[in-house]
Amino acid sequence: MMLDHLFLKTTLFVSLTSTLFGLSLEDIPASYTHLSVEKGKLVAIIDKNTTVSLKDETPKYTLDMVRGEAMGTEDGLKFTFVDSKGEPRFIGGTLFYALVDLKETYPRAKWKRYAKIDNNGQALTDIKHQLAGKYDFINWQERGKGLLHYRLIEPNGHIVYEGRVFFIKEASGFKVDTGSIIEGPFLSQQSSTGMTISFETLTPQKASVHVKGRGVFNSDTSRLHEITLNALAPDTRYEYTIKTQGLHSETYRFKTAPKEGSRKPFTFAFASDSRNGINSGERNVEGVNAYMIRKIAALMAFKDVAFMQFTGDMIDGGNNSTELQELQYANWKRALLPFASYIPINTSMGNHEALNYIFENGYKIDRFPFESQSAEAIFAKVFSNPTNGPLSEDGSQYDPNLKQLDFPTYQENVYHYTYDNIAMISLNSNYWYSSSLKKHQGMIGGNAHGYIMDNQMAWLKKTLEQYEEDDNIDFTFVTFHTPVWPNGGHVKDDMWYGGHNKKRPLIADKNSLLQGVDKGIIERRDELWTLLMQSPKVLAVLTGDEHNYVRLEVKPGMPIYNHNYTPKKKMDITRTIYQIHNGAAGAPYYAKEDAPWNLDVVKGSSKEGKYLKNFTAQNALVLFHVDGKKIELEVINPDSLNHIERVQKIGIGVFPSD
Repeated sequence: MMLDHLFLKTTLFVSLTSTLFGLSLEDIPASYTHLSVEKGKLVAIIDKNTTVSLKDETPKYTLDMVRGEAMGTEDGLKFTFVDSKGEPRFIGGTLFYALVDLKETYPRAKWKRYAKIDNNGQALTDIKHQLAGKYDFINWQERGKGLLHYRLIEPNGHIVYEGRVFFIKEASGFKVDTGSIIEGPFLSQQSSTGMTISFETLTPQKASVHVKGRGVFNSDTSRLHEITLNALAPDTRYEYTIKTQGLHSETYRFKTAPKEGSRKPFTFAFASDSRNGINSGERNVEGVNAYMIRKIAALMAFKDVAFMQFTGDMIDGGNNSTELQELQYANWKRALLPFASYIPINTSMGNHEALNYIFENGYKIDRFPFESQSAEAIFAKVFSNPTNGPLSEDGSQYDPNLKQLDFPTYQENVYHYTYDNIAMISLNSNYWYSSSLKKHQGMIGGNAHGYIMDNQMAWLKKTLEQYEEDDNIDFTFVTFHTPVWPNGGHVKDDMWYGGHNKKRPLIADKNSLLQGVDKGIIERRDELWTLLMQSPKVLAVLTGDEHNYVRLEVKPGMPIYNHNYTPKKKMDITRTIYQIHNGAAGAPYYAKEDAPWNLDVVKGSSKEGKYLKNFTAQNALVLFHVDGKKIELEVINPDSLNHIERVQKIGIGVFPSD
């Protein structure tokens, strides 16, 4: 209660201070050192005579900028793209536009027309002449309304954003429906009796979700709407309609989870790493490989998955602007539509979800105020995940000031949920992440890539114990972005660092002296895996980060150390747990690298090893087919529809070999 009260008090104070006066010394978390404020701006202290300023944080694009301001004209809609100062943007760029038929099961834009963006940053769409007659497949001419999608492209061909707006045709011309749903709807937090539906409207207003056979669920006046449906029947398919204060409405469907422990057959999907690939077309829609995400989403719909778990690096990220970060998140969510209006998607953080203060000398740290500007806070703002995780690392033995908040939140980035007889535990292996710990010895402070800190570990232990005692749960999956056992692309870091144990979080103490936590990355890795082995229901760990698909059988006898570090007490692997790794959702691929557990597999060979059972650089979607106490693993390339592998008869607590 004290921390919750302190969180609210700190939020109000920091927001007021930062908004009205810029940053002050009191705003700097005690967990950081070598920071100061000069004229309201943050600086890094190199020595007593030298400070380093932040890099320019003015983003090239913001979400408001690329959405543009749409106004009705006699023949269609006029879009104006300007920055916060009113200066025109995208001069010489192109606006593609298309009609969308909401009566289709999965409505998508049929790209047909385009308009050039002039020197005032404006583009005119001609709906009346260019999308009428034989091109009016949604019958807007008779209905007097319709949905328009648009795609914003730079002069060099780079796709920056795809938006949508609902239009109304009147006698005098066209106008924009202020009730337009401009983002979503997205499903998340599914359960046997509930579902959360989130979406955004063009203007602040009240909105509602009408569930056929259940009733109406309302939201307060806002642009961002997150409506939780409750008292639903288990294992039931519902039709839902979103209505705003305008003429715009949209109808989709979802299915609730079965009652826990029903042990009915279902399928869930897993993937990670969809940040932009080559800078070409839809493979880079401002930070996102939208091409591959759309392939994955369509395949999920075809396979009728119950839900998806996506664990990090969804965007290129690493930005020093919250506005640019939110734009990239919007592009990721857009790529999943309309499938995400039918399939619940649960998201976790990776290292590319980092949101930084970046200094001129290259130092990077998690932004603060933590409650409003950190990578974790923006992630929670953009996505709708359970809030049943730990609060933060405040209160741990390394907390430099117990009277204030000095670490980011875990809310909505560390959580757990169930679906029928399986439990999913989502961790954050890039919490309070600073890439400067690798390059600059972390003179300010922050967490190392792949390190799971103390409070999160304590929470994991409790959560594992909870599911061990739950008779309705047969299988527990644990997911986090960073592989415990890397095989290609991140062997020099993740939870291995080439076998070195040196990497660990660096935290300022009460005297502002930087200290490393007691246990290094290999020690913490061993503690983590020991916890998992002690929980017999833990079947598999689902990871990303390396851009490939890997099935690794972690079993007794697997070598887990090298000459760089030998612990006083070695961890014994006492039972089999699989690491199912799928970082192949569109990010640039990685080939196999040598590690102690895969040395018997020749690079480029299709022959499986004793522990490494499958490795491919193909794009992949992992499907778990759950049928009571049996699970079948199916992996498909969403681009070619090639079956990468199919593993049958996976039993409780054990993954047998093929």
